[in-house]
Amino acid sequence: MAMKDTLKQLREKNCLTQEQMAERLMVTRQAVSRWETGETQPNTETLKILSREFGVSINTLLGAPRQLYCQCCGMPLNEDETISREPDGSFNEDYCKWCYTDGKFTYVSKDSLLDFLMANVPNPAQTPDPERRAFFSGQLSQLKHWRGDKQ
Repeated sequence: MAMKDTLKQLREKNCLTQEQMAERLMVTRQAVSRWETGETQPNTETLKILSREFGVSINTLLGAPRQLYCQCCGMPLNEDETISREPDGSFNEDYCKWCYTDGKFTYVSKDSLLDFLMANVPNPAQTPDPERRAFFSGQLSQLKHWRGDKQ
C-alpha cells in the first residue's frame, strides 16, 4: 500500500479529520492533505511521531518497502504486533517481541536460543540433533545480533 493510502487509512481508522490529525502531529491541515494526495511525504521526525502516536511501525507507514526479519531469531516481521518495542514504546524494527522486549534481550547467548529451538521446533524428518543444531547455528550466525561485526 502506498504511503498516502496508509496515512489516510490511519487517520480514518482513528476517526480523525485532517485538522484533528494535524493538531495531534503539530503540522498544518494542508500538510496532512498533501500527504494524503501523495504530493509530499512526512519528514523523518514526523514519521517517528506518527509511529509513536498511532502505534504503527515506520516500515508500515512507508508502505512496507522492505521485508523485516528478526535479527536474533530470523522470524519474518510481517505484522506490527510482532515487532519489538523500546522502553519508551517506540518500535525496534530489528527484533521480534519475543527476542527483545523493553530494551532487554531474551536470549543472553546463541546457545540459549539454540536450546530453545531444539526443544520447540518440530523435527518431522527425524534429523539427528547434532545436525539440526549445526543447521540452526549456521542460520543464526548470518543475523546481525549473532555476527561478530554487529553491522
